[in-house]
Amino acid sequence: MGGENTEYGADQIQILEGLEAVRKRPGMYIGSTSGRGLHHLVYEIVDNSVDEALAGFCTEIQVTINPDNSITVVDNGRGIPVGINHKAGIPAVEVVFTVLHAGGKFGGGGYKVSGGLHGVGASVVNALSEWLEVTICHEGKMYKQRYERGHTMYPLKIIGDCASEMTGTRVDFLPDKEIFEETVFDYDILKQRLREMAFLTKGLKIILTDAREDPHKEKSFHYEGGIREFVTYLNKSKEPLYPDVIYCEGEKDGVFVEVAMQHNDSYTENTYGFVNNINTPEGGTHIMGFRNALTKTFNDYARKNKLLKDSEPNLSGDDIREGLTAIISVKIEEPQFEGQTKQKLGNSEARGAVDSVVSRQLEIFLEQNPAVAKATVEKSVLAQRAREAARKARDLTRRKSALDGMSLPGKLADCSDKDPKNCEIYIVEGDSAGGSAKTARNRVTQAILPLRGKILNVEKARLDKIYGNKEIKAMITAFGTGIHEDFDISKLRYHKIIIMTDADVDGAHIATLLLTFLYRFMPELIKQGYVYLAQPPLYKIEKNKKVWYAYNDAELNRILEEIGRDNNNKIQRYKGLGEMDSDQLWETTMDPEKRVLLRVTMDESATSEIDLTFTTLMGDKVEPRREFIEENARFVENLDI
Repeated sequence: MGGENTEYGADQIQILEGLEAVRKRPGMYIGSTSGRGLHHLVYEIVDNSVDEALAGFCTEIQVTINPDNSITVVDNGRGIPVGINHKAGIPAVEVVFTVLHAGGKFGGGGYKVSGGLHGVGASVVNALSEWLEVTICHEGKMYKQRYERGHTMYPLKIIGDCASEMTGTRVDFLPDKEIFEETVFDYDILKQRLREMAFLTKGLKIILTDAREDPHKEKSFHYEGGIREFVTYLNKSKEPLYPDVIYCEGEKDGVFVEVAMQHNDSYTENTYGFVNNINTPEGGTHIMGFRNALTKTFNDYARKNKLLKDSEPNLSGDDIREGLTAIISVKIEEPQFEGQTKQKLGNSEARGAVDSVVSRQLEIFLEQNPAVAKATVEKSVLAQRAREAARKARDLTRRKSALDGMSLPGKLADCSDKDPKNCEIYIVEGDSAGGSAKTARNRVTQAILPLRGKILNVEKARLDKIYGNKEIKAMITAFGTGIHEDFDISKLRYHKIIIMTDADVDGAHIATLLLTFLYRFMPELIKQGYVYLAQPPLYKIEKNKKVWYAYNDAELNRILEEIGRDNNNKIQRYKGLGEMDSDQLWETTMDPEKRVLLRVTMDESATSEIDLTFTTLMGDKVEPRREFIEENARFVENLDI
């Protein structure tokens, strides 16, 4: 194995002292060194200020992205303690910023509950920053200390006075370029997370400023209604089924529970769970408790008030949750997280606490609001019938496929290789483009599925309609995974699902319809990175029998600069895929050596914003859609409007 001189003894084992461990393996502490980890640094510092707000001592947090991409976070909490920590022999603030697993979150002393999971927040941010400065106002004095890459530069010192009633902490830091692949903060990513934090901590005001732009961009979040307002915000593109948001709060077994919910006229359920303000995309015991209470309470009410006949079966949880938007927020002293990514709550007491609080308060609410109860039960009964029709349609397809050996859709031109890792499927709009793609493809690894016209908008359809739609059925059968509870990723027949549409408004709309379907019914395909958007060129440039392709206006200008702008240039603007012959389509859009593919990804920590985006774009309400397009117009290129 190794050379004879290789020693492996006690002296070769490295002991990573303090923060050196963090710099050596940053991913262990912040998840990754990509943009996601970079933004995580801001949340860690803001979490400390939010903890002060949860404890009742802080009402305002200001977050600023400075022109040099450093960050400033200022709060009006009590200020991190400046007295000497006797165990460490240095001021408490220095312990917080230089010792791992330190802070008021352990041993139940400082905070009852806190957002930071492992108490690693401040010290990890310090370790991964070129420099960090902390300034504290405490009892009329202003204290300051500076660190560079985790090392203390000077003892904590008094740098001046502040008004005696003024307290608070200011942290400035610059992420380390040696650690992070990217060090430019995204205003919109911070905006989404800070908005969420403000919703979850009612009464707290959070102000985000981007000082890199002139004039500065600024957004203020302040919600006296807390998670009630969160539900209203998420439902803004939909029509609520009843005017008021149902709200329950209470405490049991040391778990503080807050739940807000409201049904709307859509067919999808959007339930989000939070534990100490941390999103739990994989759910957990708090969500189980909520669902149990909801199903039991609605069925009991419906039976007691004769809204369900004796001969009719109970409503299922899925039926009752159709079109429901709900936020379940629990605060718990010792959260235990499970799952690969620690995004699922495991505490058993949370289940009982949520179940008990919601059952009791929802029962009272339904008794006092019979019209709301009736509207919800009626919608659930319709959902039950649609689900039954969908089940019959699904069983029929299953039986058929068992008999005829899983027949694939007739219009699918499949590939001959049977190893999914090598195979890709192009979803192509229209028969003419489908024809060119079938001729152009590599028959061994590339399958083509042409779709006729626009597919069904799943945001506006119930399950039975979806199962009855020819184009959607063709996709489900071709992919092989099934959908919803039947979904099984191991049966996926292609490891690249490539959406190929025209580069115009209609093409963008069809791509969005397809993505909406995949996100709602097969989200794992997107999460695991199997979904792509093809990028057909916008222009073909010919000069002296030589050909170039440009994928956007900037590229066109670059090519024209290179070859010279003169009358010999023939520029063709492609209106659609159908305008290319099969050779051109292969060369520009399908040849793995030359093509440009965009992988569709999703950030699981922002699921509420992703849901909102789809309902805004695909829902019935025009006003929110117009606002969204105006806000995001700068991200959109090449639309022929």
